[in-house]
Amino acid sequence: MSNNLRPSGAYCELKALLQLRFAARGLQLFTRKPSTSTLAGGLRTRFRGRGIDFEEVRTYQPGDDIRNIDWRVTARTQITHTKLFTEERERPVLIISDQRSPMFFGSQQCFKSVSSAHLSTLLAWTALAHGDRVGAMIFGNTSQQDIRPRRSKHAVLELIHQLCDFNKALSSPVPQADDISLLQMIEEARRIAKPGSAVFISSDFHDWSEACEEPLFQLQRHTDVTLFHIYDHLETHLPKSGLFTITDGLQRHSLAAGNRAINKSFQDRFTQRLSRITKACQKMGVSLVSFATHDDLNTGMRELYGKKSRKPKARP
Repeated sequence: MSNNLRPSGAYCELKALLQLRFAARGLQLFTRKPSTSTLAGGLRTRFRGRGIDFEEVRTYQPGDDIRNIDWRVTARTQITHTKLFTEERERPVLIISDQRSPMFFGSQQCFKSVSSAHLSTLLAWTALAHGDRVGAMIFGNTSQQDIRPRRSKHAVLELIHQLCDFNKALSSPVPQADDISLLQMIEEARRIAKPGSAVFISSDFHDWSEACEEPLFQLQRHTDVTLFHIYDHLETHLPKSGLFTITDGLQRHSLAAGNRAINKSFQDRFTQRLSRITKACQKMGVSLVSFATHDDLNTGMRELYGKKSRKPKARP
């Protein structure tokens, strides 16, 4: 993958987000399964429920819903057959991007806000390429922008322009008391997301709390939720040597990087927060993926959603 498609810098660029449509060609958000039936459809997803599209007819098996018996085939063959259904080919994909102040930070390659913008755009181009409806919610410190899900290039272009606007409005990594919280973001997602939607949330989850678990669980009950945790290497480990300065925007302090107690406390805080999020997601059945700002985002996405070749492997 060309390096010019990798996120970089403190602010995202419109041209770079537009070029991500080329990276999306090798991705597929939902798995496809070939069927042995000549009447079968090709799509299979992780979503709950019977769906609405007819897939195939097969021999009735104990436990099948008798309401789905195909009486015509049964009468013709004198063997009971039942209809199988699969999810519709076109579905809403809701992409939620965190562009709040704490995302305006990065020590390598790019800022977290830029990584979130690239990830959101890559998901949008991929969904559109496979005929899914694309919608979005972009959150800034005090405002949000909702994009109605639709199967149109204009939806992705609107998402890109809004991401650039919210991203370029950032100027400080310090949050304010009245900023939109992660809890509010999840509750808004519950309000917007329709049952059966695929919901992707990219954030650093810096303000994760137990209060977020209940609305996230309610969201997961009717949608397929994936959380993308965006972090920077400097948030996991302090510099190994020398002096460094920290500030909350009002006060400034210098610390010795070689202080083991400070280093351990710093590392433990990050590890414990991520552990809480991971355990909560495991309990609710929510997918959680972590990306660092210095990671090759395109390579990571190909590992998650890359199209797998169906060519048989050569035998030794």
